[in-house]
Amino acid sequence: MSPGVRPVTIDADCITLSGLLSEPVQDPPRAVIVALHGGGMNAGYFDGQAHPDVSLLTLGAHLGYTVLALDRPGYGASAARLPSGQRLAPQAATVRAAITAFTGAHAQGTGTLVLGHSFGAKVAFAVAAGWDASGLLGVDVSGCGRRLTVHASQLSPDSGEGLRHRNWGPLSLYPPDTFRMGQTVAVPMPAQELSAVTSWMRLSAGILPRVRVPVRLTFAQHEAWWGREDDDLADLMGRLSAAPRVVVDHLPHAGHNISLGWAARAYHLKVFAFAEECLTARAHQAWQGG
Repeated sequence: MSPGVRPVTIDADCITLSGLLSEPVQDPPRAVIVALHGGGMNAGYFDGQAHPDVSLLTLGAHLGYTVLALDRPGYGASAARLPSGQRLAPQAATVRAAITAFTGAHAQGTGTLVLGHSFGAKVAFAVAAGWDASGLLGVDVSGCGRRLTVHASQLSPDSGEGLRHRNWGPLSLYPPDTFRMGQTVAVPMPAQELSAVTSWMRLSAGILPRVRVPVRLTFAQHEAWWGREDDDLADLMGRLSAAPRVVVDHLPHAGHNISLGWAARAYHLKVFAFAEECLTARAHQAWQGG
């Protein structure tokens, strides 16, 4: 772990979730960022060790934010109890319970922004769709669209080199020690998550229209899982019909695993810039009286 980052456990309705936490010197923080990793990763995805510029957690604390990177259900401390993980709706309920427990015991500043990558993005959307928007600042996701660009058979962990290339893109996008140090970040993907990926088109049709907070979507230049052409983005943004604002960003020199690459710092700074925009919007709303 990076300096200032510590392991934590949280009781989420009798399911123990583990994670990594960084907190700013100031109290209270500006807000809380809850980060949800993708499939086959763990919370360490947001505290990359290959280069000092890669960690979301250390940058967030430096900028005045509390950052909680959770091991999603089926990972970390909950892996023994949930060896197959959880389907999307129960997983969102568990994560929501963890956020509620954490913010009930820690200073949360102005509110909470949920950040999700890949499968974690699906969970982030599902968390937001079932949550009273008054406590939620926004949702920021990467590595997730609506339309897969590959056949379901190519999602298998046995897909070999093709799977590696889609997950990472060109190796030059990452600091040299990424794959040696990444052995502690990459873990088996629970079986129940795979079915949610192949069903995401159907599931998202019911989830996305119920997201009522600002949303930011980031697509890496070398994203190989999800369609990001104009019609793909129009379909995705059209489903986010209740979100008061939807921002789409395209990140150059990045592969699917953005937060572990050279582009991580640029991406993470944009995450916190979006959080600041959400804080400004919340303050303006309060000033107007509702």
